[in-house]
Amino acid sequence: MGYKDKYHQWLDFADANTKSELLALSDEKEIEDRFYKDLEFGTGGLRGIMGAGSNRMNRYTVGKATLGLAMYLKSKNSGDVSVAIAYDTRNHSQYFAKIAAGVLASQGIKVYIYEMVVPVPVLSFTTHYLSCTAGIMITASHNPKEYNGYKVYDDKGCQLCTQDAKSALSFINAITDYSSIPFTDKSELITYIGEEELSAYLREVKKQSLYEEKSDLKIVYTPLHGTGNIPVRRMLDAMHVLVVKEQEQPDGDFSTVRSPNPEEKDALTIAIKKAKETDADLVLGTDPDCDRVGIAVKDGDDYKLFTGNQTGALLVKFVLTMKKSLLSEKSTLVKTIVTSDLGANIGRSFGLQVDETLTGFKYIGDKINTYEKNGLQEFVIGYEESYGYLVGTHARDKDAVVSAMLICQMAAWYKKQGKTLVDALNDIYDEYGFYLDCLDSFVLKGKDGAEKIQSLMAEFRNTGKSLFDGIDEMIDFSTGIRDLPKENVLKYIWRDGSWLAIRPSGTEPKIKIYYSIVDTDKSNAQSRLSLIREKIGDMINK
Repeated sequence: MGYKDKYHQWLDFADANTKSELLALSDEKEIEDRFYKDLEFGTGGLRGIMGAGSNRMNRYTVGKATLGLAMYLKSKNSGDVSVAIAYDTRNHSQYFAKIAAGVLASQGIKVYIYEMVVPVPVLSFTTHYLSCTAGIMITASHNPKEYNGYKVYDDKGCQLCTQDAKSALSFINAITDYSSIPFTDKSELITYIGEEELSAYLREVKKQSLYEEKSDLKIVYTPLHGTGNIPVRRMLDAMHVLVVKEQEQPDGDFSTVRSPNPEEKDALTIAIKKAKETDADLVLGTDPDCDRVGIAVKDGDDYKLFTGNQTGALLVKFVLTMKKSLLSEKSTLVKTIVTSDLGANIGRSFGLQVDETLTGFKYIGDKINTYEKNGLQEFVIGYEESYGYLVGTHARDKDAVVSAMLICQMAAWYKKQGKTLVDALNDIYDEYGFYLDCLDSFVLKGKDGAEKIQSLMAEFRNTGKSLFDGIDEMIDFSTGIRDLPKENVLKYIWRDGSWLAIRPSGTEPKIKIYYSIVDTDKSNAQSRLSLIREKIGDMINK
């Protein structure tokens, strides 16, 4: 069925509001983009721009995904099936959560749905805590305000990985009649949950605490209008925390930032301004679903923004130093293939095993599940370059609540020694070498953009090791590497350990380029990085 046929099909069954939105469309490219495909499960589940259409987040696509999920869960489980549901502060998140709850209940599935917004790791924890068969989180993480999404978790609180996601998707794709989706918001099978489950989660987070001595460390925290406000502040209640009032309350329009993404420099602008006014030591920002955390550290009269790789390396050093007596030959650090090797090398120096996964924290969560089953390894810390970290196994997804707590404790621990986190990072570079890591994202929207991304990946793949002088190895993860699922990712490795990785985003219309330059001299590393980025940019923008 072509996109125009789909468009007319929707006009036949859609409710009045959806039909009105569709009839108002006059741009043929816009109609094509809304209907040329169905939303697909990527690295972060189902995610897309909100609006009418099969390639948008709306009551019908959420209903279809949920009905397919219900059929998948019932096919795998002969007994009772139950699902935990949570949602973030985005526009329509609660609405989509209630749509999902009603569809599940119509299929005889017990639902536990939060009565207030909570972070992703809380849903991950709750799914296992309530012995549910699965979990659903309505969120688009750090994406712009136009987006929303739908993450599915297994009974351990881990996002569905490759095979399970494919199986669930087969049930979802089998649903072609949107008019048959049962929408209801009233059922004795729907139970609202809240404070009791959140408190149980926070007790588990508290168990990961590593340093609680009294400190005069001053922290400025912004939840960026998201779910982190209450849980993060509860975990930092013994510390001196100033909250950015303009960004404290939920706001699905994220009206004070261009994008609520702590990976981006301007997301912390207001918080840094407040830090300068109050002479704070540390700035902390969590994204809307509170699974990522970004920091800025006082450095002289200004504040230095840290990358996810830098914060990750610092956390590895701090956690392993504080837990040194508890480590064993089974202790393991898990990172993704596009995360810097600095943290891994720190882990190895403490005797840890290092495991690598594909991009997406679900694969790190899946490693925890595997370790628990076979008993051969023990998870200590996992992280990815995109500002996501996890210590402990209370959740199977990245957790900005436990990360925020440990980052602040780490800063307090170093401050007692007369050091800032900038000093601590420089000490790491002195010991392990200098690593310059960077990410470029190129946005290529719509059907044409998707086709160009495919063409670019083919070009990079065909270029091979001749892309740059000195490349020792090209790894094509689409061929199947080690025990990793096949994925459309290319990684080029230089003889000195520097590398470059290229992958299409699984959640946004982007192609992402990851750089990691290793050098003894910072200026040499910066010059080399600039030349590499320029060549890659020319290839993509031509």
